[in-house]
Amino acid sequence: MPEIAEGLNPFSTDAEAEGEVLFLSSPRDVIKLIKSGTLKEYILLVRGGTTTFLAPALQSGATGVITMSGAPESHLGILSREFQIPCVMSVHLTTGSGRYVAGETDEGHFQEIVDQLQGKRVRLDVTSPGVGRIYQVGAE
Repeated sequence: MPEIAEGLNPFSTDAEAEGEVLFLSSPRDVIKLIKSGTLKEYILLVRGGTTTFLAPALQSGATGVITMSGAPESHLGILSREFQIPCVMSVHLTTGSGRYVAGETDEGHFQEIVDQLQGKRVRLDVTSPGVGRIYQVGAE
């Protein structure tokens, strides 16, 4: 399985998280997903670690979370630990040109991550302290 991205790991666990990446940009997206009954099929991709609208999905048993910004001390880092949901934060693509820097990162960085991860089947590896890795499942 090729590693396609990595980031910060808010807590280490042997729990496996695998699913299709789904970008959620609004509270409406979260509610629609929860109501669909398919929440557990997805690894949730959100813009930031302070995305509070994702809380209902965590309470409903989300499989895993990827954030494009934020730190383990942020809202989603704390909630992922509380609910024991694997999470990789401030993700950057292994083939990408940059990493998130607060106040300096342009929209292109976030769009590149959405374009590269959305719809891919991935596995989150959060067994290593501090570093989370994202592998594409089914790719050589």
